[in-house]
Amino acid sequence: MLEIIAQAVGIAAMTFNIISYLQKTSERAIGCQLFGGILFSLNYFMLGAVMGGILNCLGALRCILFLNRKKLKADHIGWLIGFIISYIICYVLVFTVFKKEFTLFNAIIELLPVIGMTALSVSFRLQDAKAIRRFGLISSPSWLIYNIVNFAIGAIICEVLTLCSITIGTLKHDIKYSKTKSV
Repeated sequence: MLEIIAQAVGIAAMTFNIISYLQKTSERAIGCQLFGGILFSLNYFMLGAVMGGILNCLGALRCILFLNRKKLKADHIGWLIGFIISYIICYVLVFTVFKKEFTLFNAIIELLPVIGMTALSVSFRLQDAKAIRRFGLISSPSWLIYNIVNFAIGAIICEVLTLCSITIGTLKHDIKYSKTKSV
């Protein structure tokens, strides 16, 4: 029963993440990512995918920071460095504190969401919905592989649909815009 509930929470989280790439402004995209991240944290913890759960908690904090960009001086490079260091610490904690067996396979799989979170953190700092979509092309495939290995159904569907959403958002906002700009 817990797995069914976990998968349902993942599907709810998926909805927020997918629509984030269709947003025209970075604030709206980040707001959708915030709600998706909170739900995905719960989803991953329920499935026993600790790295995904921890990183999504940090991702929710990152979203709050960037939604309050001016007040919290989110553009300061120290925040980005701090988040990246936090992601790396989480990577180490998964193998030490949470006792995930350290094998080459696990080392690679647990590194993928760290890459994904780093890509999104960089994109949020750029204040550009187009950049968020572009960095999503790094983040989404990294998470997709992690989700397949952890059998996170909602998250798998999310990443497949996110890749489609990024493509649509790029066609709608980026390519269309660049064609009208050059005319």
